[in-house]
Formats: sequence, C-alpha cells, structure tokens
Amino acid sequence: MSRKALCMGINDYPGTASDLFGCVNDAHDWADELGARAYTVDMLLDSEATHGAMTDALLRLIDEAVRGDSIVITYSGHGTWVPDSSGDEPDGRDEGLCPWDIGSAGPVLDDDIRAIFGRRAAGVRILLIADCCHSGTVSKGDDGDLDPGASRARFLPPEEWMLATELPALSARPPLLVSGLRRTGGDLLLAACRDSEYAWDSSFGGRSNGAFTHYALKTLRERKPATYAAWFKAIGSHLPTNRLPQSPQILGSGAAQRFGIFE
Repeated sequence: MSRKALCMGINDYPGTASDLFGCVNDAHDWADELGARAYTVDMLLDSEATHGAMTDALLRLIDEAVRGDSIVITYSGHGTWVPDSSGDEPDGRDEGLCPWDIGSAGPVLDDDIRAIFGRRAAGVRILLIADCCHSGTVSKGDDGDLDPGASRARFLPPEEWMLATELPALSARPPLLVSGLRRTGGDLLLAACRDSEYAWDSSFGGRSNGAFTHYALKTLRERKPATYAAWFKAIGSHLPTNRLPQSPQILGSGAAQRFGIFE
C-alpha cells in the first residue's frame, strides 16, 4: 500500500488584478502534515501549476495507484466557471480550478477532474481538499485568531481572464464549484464552503493562509480527531463567522466519513 499526495497552491495570477497571498503557504502546510504521516508529496506552486502540469500530475497519481493505495489532493487558489458545453449542468455552467496560466489555457474543469478520477483502480481511496471559491452570510464559530483587515475571496470572475468577446452572456452569481466536484468519483471531498459562498484568503498571526486550511490544520493538530466526520465537526467550531462567512462541506459516503484520517 502506498500513500501519495499532490499539494497545489497558486498566489500569482498573471494578467489579473486578483493575486492571492495564502495559497502557497497552504500547500506547504498540507505537504508538511502529509509528509509527517508517511505520504510521498509532490507540489505545484505558482508558475509550476500550469493547466498542463496540474492535469499531468493528477493523471499520474490516479493511473499509478493500485488497490489499497491512498491519494490526497489539495488545491488552494481561485475557482471560476465557464458556460457548460455538454448539457450536464442545470445552471448552464461548468466550474473549475484556476491554473497559473488560466489566461491562455483556461481552467481545469469539473468535467476534466471527474474523467481523471474515473480512471482510478478499484479499491483506491481519494481525498480532495479544495480551499477555493464562493459567498454567503451566516454567523457562528470562533475567529479570534484572525488578523484585523480585509480578507480576499478565492474566486476569479470570468471577466478577469477571458477576452471581452468570449465572455458568456449569463447573469452574475457565485459559481457552483463544490457541486461540480461532488460528481468526480472520489471517496471524499472536504470543501472550504457551500456552493453559494466564497472561501477567504486571510491572515493569522501575521502569516497568510486560507481560512479553511488554517482551521482544518489547527483542529487536526489540537483536537486529534479520529475520523473525517469528527474532524469536520471540529472545523465547524470555527467556521463560519461574521468575518469569515463560509460554511465548510464534507461530501462522501457515510463509510468514507468514518475512515481514519489520511489512512
């Protein structure tokens, strides 16, 4: 049995006014945690995380895995959407992750991820951790360690990277990245927020991180939950808050949610 991980973090989005600050730190933090748990970790950061490199790395992970292997994929960066071309989206949109070269290569779409995950061998466990996108308003949880100042949403509107002549004629509203990814066939998805919300790029103790990543790792290390369900419940003691209006999501079977974390 092997344990392999891919940790992706993109702060730099050339040609846009929407650079982020905490995504590379997120990727390093997830890599450190997974490495300490005997995972072999590959990383794609900023200009390394092109559309081609992201796709190739995902394909390699999935195609090399055999029964009993565990795969963890983490992504911190912007999410976006494009008009649905296959007719499988009720809202008329395909959602996607934003690579470094999105301006020339476009996003890595939910359809692409679903097809890649669908190649896995029987008995391979996949965990996808997505710290990106969306917007909403509810309040609870403790964000006392959040630094003062504005956080930034991890959503890249199409008008930031598409040519004006290519922009879809659809009314503006938040994308549905989470619902797109839930159909990819992985055992488990831990997502930073609901379909209708943004995920926030924030700062804690003078260091930039995604709010979801920060609290996911904080609760994992401090509370030492035994299962994904218990971990998700612990994260909910911090998110959402008034300043961080994002509601983390866990998607997967009841059996998968009872798995030991990163096992």
